[in-house]
Amino acid sequence: MRESPRYPKHVFWSDEDEGFIAIAPDLPGSSAFGETEAEALAELDQAIEAWIEAARAAGNAVPAPSRPASPDLPSGKVLVRMPKGLHRRAALCAEREDVSLNQFIVACLAEAVGERSHASAGQAAPARAARG
Repeated sequence: MRESPRYPKHVFWSDEDEGFIAIAPDLPGSSAFGETEAEALAELDQAIEAWIEAARAAGNAVPAPSRPASPDLPSGKVLVRMPKGLHRRAALCAEREDVSLNQFIVACLAEAVGERSHASAGQAAPARAARG
């Protein structure tokens, strides 16, 4: 079975070479040239197969193909704008609970999302903990 289709590839134009360069980032030094993108990719497939064969012949490990990060997944970062008074109260609550403001806000969001998911599933929402 050919392994080259499993490896991510990048193709770009090179002014210096006046052609397309294709690289396989998972396999250091694996690159190819072509006058067209398709030609560069076809050459790269051969270069990948040769790279893997040479690594195995030398007894070297062959890295597994990486998987690109899914653009469908959230990054985990959110910029939230809020009134200054709410920001101040949240900071005071976080200080009182001896956690960072970020940890406090994440806990509050997790609690709110948990309540909504239970309520939307027709279940009773968990009791909200009192915050002094």
